[in-house]
Amino acid sequence: MNEGGQMGRVTEEFRGRTKRYAADIIRLYVKLPKTREEVRVLGSQLLRSGTSVGAHVREAGRARSRDEFISKLGGAAQEADESLLWLELLREECGMDSTLLLEAESNELLSILTTIIKRTKEKS
Repeated sequence: MNEGGQMGRVTEEFRGRTKRYAADIIRLYVKLPKTREEVRVLGSQLLRSGTSVGAHVREAGRARSRDEFISKLGGAAQEADESLLWLELLREECGMDSTLLLEAESNELLSILTTIIKRTKEKS
């Protein structure tokens, strides 16, 4: 897996991937019907958490220590997992089937982030 680098460094490829994920979240949010209260609330939660993944990854790239790097990537993992929850609820409870591709990407990002964190901790 070539998504993350050494402490304090995340590849440009991975940064771009998390930025595209945020853009995809925004595009989904814009398409959600705002007439249903539950969809509006879940969509707002998704917009916040989904766009935070890339922000945390960027912050990790500027980390001043291994612990800060791990913490920032941990935040990104939490936001990816939270995004997955909102996507699942939109699909399962609100009938928004358009979330499936983003669910898969959320899972992949979460897996990558977990691996980077684990490998970084092992190097300590």
